[in-house]
Amino acid sequence: MFDFLDSGQYDVLGAFWVTVQLTFYSAIGSLIWGTVLAGMRVGPTPLMRAFGTVYVNAVRNTPLTVIIVATSLVLYQTLGITLAGGDSKGIGFRLAVLGLIAYHATFVCEALRSGINTVPVGQSEAARALGLGFFQVLTLIVLPQAFRSVVAPLANVLIALTKNTTVAAAIGVSEAALLMKEMVENESDAIFLVFAVVAFGFVVLTLPTGMLLGWVSKRVAVKR
Repeated sequence: MFDFLDSGQYDVLGAFWVTVQLTFYSAIGSLIWGTVLAGMRVGPTPLMRAFGTVYVNAVRNTPLTVIIVATSLVLYQTLGITLAGGDSKGIGFRLAVLGLIAYHATFVCEALRSGINTVPVGQSEAARALGLGFFQVLTLIVLPQAFRSVVAPLANVLIALTKNTTVAAAIGVSEAALLMKEMVENESDAIFLVFAVVAFGFVVLTLPTGMLLGWVSKRVAVKR
């Protein structure tokens, strides 16, 4: 029944390994950029608040496929930006990571902003009374508590990011969705099995992540 997998024609594990790499690098980048955006949105500078608000609302409401394709058409094909050297496959991978970061950082930002709003205002006021600046208050007082309260929402963003890596197939990144497309075209008599294999692979990637971060969320939750 799974002869098409035993033949060695399809590198299923290799495709899912690319998916894991896309998820890993995009998750780190999204967390960093999303934290910066959250700081902008709650910051005292009107220009930074305006930039954060416009960026989040614009990018979050743009389809991810459009963003990924735009990174290839605009950055690579039009402007010649490759984000370092390498062959076309490596360039496509890096552009896909950039697009995933740009998109999912908006959701990280909003999750963090909701966590920041749960921190009692009195703590920030007390820190400012002690002479701490905005950046010190944000990094030393507010963000540590905000992160603890939004582990579960961030887990949801990570799971969504894992599934959204399939959009990278639109610019030729050799991950699970692109392999599935090839298998569907070549194995028309086993379409349901192909779908089942790919779906099972994503369940293996996302289910343990959700369970682990759900447990972490309960362990680190701030007791109010």
